[in-house]
Amino acid sequence: MSDTDTVPNAAPSGQRPADKAPARSFLNQLELDLRLLGMVGAFIIVCVVFNVLTDGRFLTPRNIFNLSIQTVSVAIMATGMVFIIVTRHIDLSVGALLATASAVMAMMQTRWLPDMMGLPLGHAALPWLSILAGLITGAVIGAFQGWLVGYLTIPAFIVTLGGLLIWRNVGWYITSGQTIGPLDETFQAFGGINGTLGAQWSWIAGLLAAVVAVLALWSARRNKIGHGFRVKPVWAEAVVMAIIVGAILGFVAILNAYEIPSRVLARDFAARGAEMPEGFTASYGIPYSVLLLIAVAVVMTVIARKTRLGRYIFATGGNPDAAELSGINTRLLTVKVFAIMGTLVAISAVVASARLTNHSNDIGTLDELRVIAAAVIGGTALSGGIGTIYGAILGALIMQSLQSGMAMVGVDAPLQNMVVGTVLVAAVLIDIIYRRRVGGK
Repeated sequence: MSDTDTVPNAAPSGQRPADKAPARSFLNQLELDLRLLGMVGAFIIVCVVFNVLTDGRFLTPRNIFNLSIQTVSVAIMATGMVFIIVTRHIDLSVGALLATASAVMAMMQTRWLPDMMGLPLGHAALPWLSILAGLITGAVIGAFQGWLVGYLTIPAFIVTLGGLLIWRNVGWYITSGQTIGPLDETFQAFGGINGTLGAQWSWIAGLLAAVVAVLALWSARRNKIGHGFRVKPVWAEAVVMAIIVGAILGFVAILNAYEIPSRVLARDFAARGAEMPEGFTASYGIPYSVLLLIAVAVVMTVIARKTRLGRYIFATGGNPDAAELSGINTRLLTVKVFAIMGTLVAISAVVASARLTNHSNDIGTLDELRVIAAAVIGGTALSGGIGTIYGAILGALIMQSLQSGMAMVGVDAPLQNMVVGTVLVAAVLIDIIYRRRVGGK
């Protein structure tokens, strides 16, 4: 064992071995988040139960692939909802704002840019200019709602409830109530099955992610040692690293196991004027939309943990009055948080409309409830001050697993919503009980 393992835990001079702190349990030495373990356990139970009920169809590579791309849109918005709820606000307009952003991007690439700038359909700049317009739309609307909440002190519930009604119908008027599509092929690549890395690049991406995760954990360990904090034993650190690396590579292996149907491969070869070799196979691999979610998760986690903005967000949520007295501009902070939420909604609009390959008027319906539920199930406290990005993403995955599993079993949609509502209430109750017990210690 190295010196870095023994020095922080060494007994003071003259202390007898019997006076040392009692030995810590295996789980305590790993220092794993018990709430995270609980959510992972709940997710595993959901998967196993539905896999049994569907005769093994739920945990097939194909269904896991579909589950991944179905989760992305809500999960991206849930990361922003963490900041909203942490600062003791709520945003009921995200589903409607998604529809407006989607409408703007659809009209930009199919009508406005071709008509105003003369860009032909299929032009390389169309999807990127459309996405930029959608991001600006989401950020501006989000900032405007934040201004109403922060500077005019209108309750966020009222502002965003009004936004729910306004932006849904703004999206309808932009498109005159029509379904707009098909969208640009490059744009569609962000939707899931139309844009994937393939097996080889997925393995490369997975290995790079594993290396980055290990280096990040080791860097955090070195940082703690440098500041004199106690660290886990090397073996415990290695176990945590092995779990993370195994999860990353296992996920890649499952997605790579989902092979592209032979008829699709044959069609692609024919389009290139070639003949598909006998026995040729290929895998979808990691979808671009999943990579986009990972990028959003990393950025949001860095903001939450490593930046002044993140510290201000959690400080304001913990005690708004104290935060304001300490010099934090809580009004401007509210504008920033809602602007971030609006930007993430626009990114989700890209994913959602690309997956459908068109814009429809009902896109994003009830997403506000799914997003809030994902954040709360993931451990974000409605009382403010507490929440994690990874918890919100896991909450979104649990939500989508419940809905997908019930759909595969044949449960009617009304009953599905009843189950999701029950799970949401139960999650809040469990959170309240957990915090009372922790606070009472």
